[in-house]
Amino acid sequence: MAGDEIRGTAHGTAPVPLSVLDLVTVGAGHTAADALRTSVALSRTAETRGYHRYWVAEHHSMPGVASSSPAVILAHLAAHTDRIRLGSGGVMLPNHAPLVIAEQFGTLEAMAPGRVDLGLGRAPGTDGATAAALRRTDHLDRSADDFPQQLAELIRFLDDDFPDGHPYRRIHAVPGPVQATSAGGVQSRHRPPVWLLGSSGFSARLAGTLGLPFAFAHHFSAQNTIPALDLYRDSFRPSAVLDAPYALIGVAALATEEEREARRQVLAAALNMVRLRTGRPGLVPTPEEAEAYEFSPTEREFVESWNANVVHGTPDEVRSGLDDLQKRTGADELMITSNAHSGAVRLRSYELIADAYGLPANAQPLPRD
Repeated sequence: MAGDEIRGTAHGTAPVPLSVLDLVTVGAGHTAADALRTSVALSRTAETRGYHRYWVAEHHSMPGVASSSPAVILAHLAAHTDRIRLGSGGVMLPNHAPLVIAEQFGTLEAMAPGRVDLGLGRAPGTDGATAAALRRTDHLDRSADDFPQQLAELIRFLDDDFPDGHPYRRIHAVPGPVQATSAGGVQSRHRPPVWLLGSSGFSARLAGTLGLPFAFAHHFSAQNTIPALDLYRDSFRPSAVLDAPYALIGVAALATEEEREARRQVLAAALNMVRLRTGRPGLVPTPEEAEAYEFSPTEREFVESWNANVVHGTPDEVRSGLDDLQKRTGADELMITSNAHSGAVRLRSYELIADAYGLPANAQPLPRD
């Protein structure tokens, strides 16, 4: 597995490759089916406009986020795209048996050979009660502490290389490399590259130690971004995967033709976060509902703090904000999540950002060796 599969190519005037993080958001008055149709349209747009990869993130028990099953969504997107990289940003490893993840992503690799990423997180992607229901245990801290061991087991399943004497030596993730080594096998041993995701230092250090690519959740943990990236780079040890660190950051950004409209849209997304953080998760409200909502002083303070880390405004303003963020962090890739009530607004935002950077109107695949 080569680092070239991980590193992207910047297009137009973008300082680094640009990618998409899709939360499959569901707005008030819309259905999950509407949101998934938007995801198909967005993945196609991202592919033609030169975005490098398209990830979906695992969330649970959130009415406004329809991405509880990343592998299912990615299979759907694989059927509607040809070349953009598809992946999880991420699958929450403690929620699943490593063998199940290896099987799911082996299946995705068979559907879209050479363009699947497996991003892994150690958080539950939900509240504690829902995490307990997912994991069928109340010992959630133990699951997080076991993350390095779970990761090692998952990689063994992906590579099909448990040593002799291991209790899982005769267990194989299928589809997977075992089909290449079986009699008459012609399948490639290639498997999806593993990324570690994080919002603090734990996964940053682990990714560096293992020589894996790292994705940091700047969009909801901005205060930890630079310390985590520094820790990742300082901890990095070259591996068969990468000879140098490679870090992307997730960044919330929304572009509209007029600055006022961008403020209206991000206010609605912020109200959705207020409700989520106070135990009232729901569908993403409309801008009109957000404008009419009477925020308490505490809620208003949260909104101002939250939106301070959302790059929003006109396309030129968003481009400038993304450029500044990349310079401050030294990120090797920017993964943009545009959250809004309307799928049309989200789709248009990615088009406007692509236009602002002069990304190609119909990007073609890079030549293959």
